[in-house]
Amino acid sequence: MSISVSSATSDEVSTYIANRIGFIELERPKALNALSTGMIRAIHAALEQWREDPDVLAVVVRSQHPRAFCAGGDIRFLYESAQRGEHDARDEFFIEEYRLNHAIFTYPKPYIALMNGVVMGGGMGISQGAHRTGGLRVVTDSTKMAMPETRIGLFPDVGASWFLARTPGAIGRYLAVTGETIGAADALYAGLADLYLNDAALPALVDTLRSELFERGADVVACIERESRAYEVVPQPDAAPLARARALIDRHFALPDVAQILAALEATRDAGGEAAEWAEQTIGVLRERSPLSMAVSLEVVTRAEGSMADVLRTDLDLTHSCFQIGDTVEGIRARIIDKDNAPRWRFARIEDVSEAEVAKMFDSPWPATEHPLRDLNG
Repeated sequence: MSISVSSATSDEVSTYIANRIGFIELERPKALNALSTGMIRAIHAALEQWREDPDVLAVVVRSQHPRAFCAGGDIRFLYESAQRGEHDARDEFFIEEYRLNHAIFTYPKPYIALMNGVVMGGGMGISQGAHRTGGLRVVTDSTKMAMPETRIGLFPDVGASWFLARTPGAIGRYLAVTGETIGAADALYAGLADLYLNDAALPALVDTLRSELFERGADVVACIERESRAYEVVPQPDAAPLARARALIDRHFALPDVAQILAALEATRDAGGEAAEWAEQTIGVLRERSPLSMAVSLEVVTRAEGSMADVLRTDLDLTHSCFQIGDTVEGIRARIIDKDNAPRWRFARIEDVSEAEVAKMFDSPWPATEHPLRDLNG
């Protein structure tokens, strides 16, 4: 077995080739592998280095830490940049992150994400694209997956809305607005994961990947598919919480705006019966989130019908708006920095957010010919 270490290795991410597989290992456990600018650059550099390398058949991204695959982006850094008025540093973080997301989505070799523990925000951005490469999104018994951005006044970015828009029924709209966390069976049911493995099986899988003979990238994928057959997710996807709530999710979250969704949930709650408890819990979640962010998040999924490049350009425009005129700085302050959990949102009530205010958030600060992601395609 040959191992060569890439020049992109940093203290927070290790990239190397072993047995014709490029390994990317996230090494920032104290921050649950939240992505720093340095990590984003190191991952992207390794992928570019391996893109045309005939000695790399496939790429595996993973964490050796049981608590998390990747908990998102470096929120604290973004908050501190905003406090210092360093808007260019913030924009640069998102530009580089979204370029990485696009590189993964369009990668010419199978890209395989082993998604144990927390997989949220930016963690979705470096894993969901695997589905488009002939690779795999592998979940485990510890997987906790979410795009929880409405909780901090942001929206599901990193191109996640492209995948959410393609989930069954109104599931993507529900997950975008509520930011609810789902497990392995839910992820498989929603089409946000491809395979299940027990956490305890991951070390042996990696050993097999480092020793078995592979001639093509598809052989690496087939090996993981074979190993996964020994394991069965509990509950089965068709009995997962999302599946059980599917009819209720579709009935409420297919509605055109968050105010109508809330009104329908309140009617279901007031009618009593089996659905009342679910409606009550969901109302409680919506009342905690940023009203503006929920409205924006619903619109993001609605608009995500085009290419991933278009979605990422919109994401960049929106992150700019969310920090400049939205709720993100206040949301991060309340949830992450001061932890008082008492955010003062721009709009106190969901019913106060107008269509015009939502549309304004989508305005780009850049002319199309000067957009930082104008060259992305596909």
